[in-house]
Amino acid sequence: MALYITEECTYCGACEPECPVTAISAGDDVYVIDAGTCTECDGGEAACASVCPSDAIVKG
Repeated sequence: MALYITEECTYCGACEPECPVTAISAGDDVYVIDAGTCTECDGGEAACASVCPSDAIVKG
């Protein structure tokens, strides 16, 4: 199950460069995670979620 970004996203962009599989991209109002690419950092702590200042990245 992939991670996703909620409406709480502030569009700061901190998460995008942290993704080791480049699954995050800028959407219209919030950043989005490609569920087919996201590996949740192979079961470890999600790199993107650890840098999100608004805690907008959650498990889907």
